[in-house]
Amino acid sequence: MTAQASGAGPEMNELSAYMSAAGTRALPAEAAEHAKHHLLDTLAAMISGSQLLPGQAALRYVLSHAGKGAATIAGSAVTAAPVEAALANGVMAHADETDDSHNASRSHPGCAIVPAALAAGEEFGLDGVRFLRAVTLGYDVGTRVVMAMGGFALSYESSISTHSITGTFGAAAAAACAAALDAQGMRWLLDYTAQQSSGIIAWRRDTDHIEKAFVFGGMPARNGVTSALVVHSGWNGLDDIFTGPDNFFQAYAPKSQRARLVEKLGEEYEITRTDIKKWTVGSPIQGPLDAIEAIRGKRPFEAQDVQRVTVRLAPAVAAVVDNRDIPDICLQHMLAVMLLDKTVSFHAAHDKPRMQDAQALAQREKVNLVGDEELAKLLPVRVTVVEIEFIDGSRMSERVSAVRGTPRNPMSRSEVMEKARDLMAPVVGSEQAQRLIATVYAIENVADVRSLRPLLQSS
Repeated sequence: MTAQASGAGPEMNELSAYMSAAGTRALPAEAAEHAKHHLLDTLAAMISGSQLLPGQAALRYVLSHAGKGAATIAGSAVTAAPVEAALANGVMAHADETDDSHNASRSHPGCAIVPAALAAGEEFGLDGVRFLRAVTLGYDVGTRVVMAMGGFALSYESSISTHSITGTFGAAAAAACAAALDAQGMRWLLDYTAQQSSGIIAWRRDTDHIEKAFVFGGMPARNGVTSALVVHSGWNGLDDIFTGPDNFFQAYAPKSQRARLVEKLGEEYEITRTDIKKWTVGSPIQGPLDAIEAIRGKRPFEAQDVQRVTVRLAPAVAAVVDNRDIPDICLQHMLAVMLLDKTVSFHAAHDKPRMQDAQALAQREKVNLVGDEELAKLLPVRVTVVEIEFIDGSRMSERVSAVRGTPRNPMSRSEVMEKARDLMAPVVGSEQAQRLIATVYAIENVADVRSLRPLLQSS
């Protein structure tokens, strides 16, 4: 059977050629350093997430229904076939809100891309150099697809999930790089990926983070690996799913700009424009926590000294975290924790019973979230303004325009390492966590990514 195709357009030709050559193309030093940060951050999210409710659900699925295989399931002693491993690790990577995020595409790329790259990398015996390049390619492709569709604005104008679209295309690109598909294979890969690309934003009604973890991480990782493996096995498809009758953009975003698929491709690496979270909470809460920390640095205070906290965010951003049922994406609760604890630990961000604690509820009553239309004009940059009114009548205010961990205010290597260590050590032990950290930052010396398994798994 021959592929039903009428030829590829210029964007598809350029994109597929770039993708097919990515495995042998050296990364600039800055991009490679960022890639290591994001690789470590996501592996740490997988390991810590294995102990949370969504991670436990993923492991139950693998144990009950998944076929046997040799691909690693993080934070466990279990292995599975590549597709199931990608699904499980993707769910674990977004089992909470600790994984990275890309503002311009409004997505969490790493939680799908890294699990897909790992599963495919183990399947094909990838070395560390190509593995890092595959991960980096995933960020470049997945985010550009959504930016071509309309980017940040699209997520507020449609019910489709930008998070799953970025993740699915990014996971497919990473897995295809591991599989060493040629340019024609990449075109067919993108076709099958488009057919599996999007969830819907009904995930916002999820109260246990399981569906959200599936939509953001598990489903995209699974679908991306599936696309790569079916094409690698000999399937064909359309030469250009981005043009022609009933194409991807026509179906999902008729006002899209296809040229953005390849804009500055190979010049700007989207992994360098992706945030790493300092706090293990939803993205819109990062700025307010930074602001309270900054105010406390200027004037030390206790929770009982505070009369009121007013937080201003763009209305659409505020709606995502306004009085949610899940602690790590509920702004009012996380700020109450910050007032009481003077920080927000991983444990505190996942302590759901504490949402009913009398002290936390008392502090939560002090938090006033305001949707500010002036801040909406600054999107996709999420600016927040926090004002604390103290019992003595004094006030202090802090405006955060560059959250810690964003490209304009990046975390250092040591900060990324410390975050990863805190996430992983309770699951795999301090010594093993440190060995994994050292291995990631020397990934060029890894001859086969299968050697990562003892560092990722627990007994």
